[in-house]
Amino acid sequence: MALERTLILVKPDAVQRRLTGEILSRLERKGLKIVGAKMLRITPELSRQHYAEHVEKPFYPDLEGFITSGPVVAVCAEGPGAIAVCRTLMGATNGREAAPGTIRGDYGQSRSMNLIHGSDGPDAAARELKLYFKDEELFAFDKLIEPVLYEAAEA
Repeated sequence: MALERTLILVKPDAVQRRLTGEILSRLERKGLKIVGAKMLRITPELSRQHYAEHVEKPFYPDLEGFITSGPVVAVCAEGPGAIAVCRTLMGATNGREAAPGTIRGDYGQSRSMNLIHGSDGPDAAARELKLYFKDEELFAFDKLIEPVLYEAAEA
């Protein structure tokens, strides 16, 4: 399994509900490495870039209104299979349908206000990370506990 990087956004509803620490803690407890993090307010322009495939859809104005409504925490998480691992931790898009034990299953009640965004594949992760982070804002460092998390061949 390849070492991957993925974008995670702790969305405005999660920030308002003070779930940022809980969400980041779940990523770290799973063994993912946080190699970049920042708090920001997504502008309408950044929203249109991020959600380019949805801009012409009828639901987009509500999506933009929500994602620009308050601060988000953007995170670059790294680890073997990080994209799939994060998607599993997030749970189904609709919090009412998400499995217990997932972030959305434990804290979500909405399809729209669903606490967290995670890249859905390697191409999306590469594109999204460039929207939110400059190269110098992402860090490479040894994590001393990696040898007890997974074998070197898995990275």
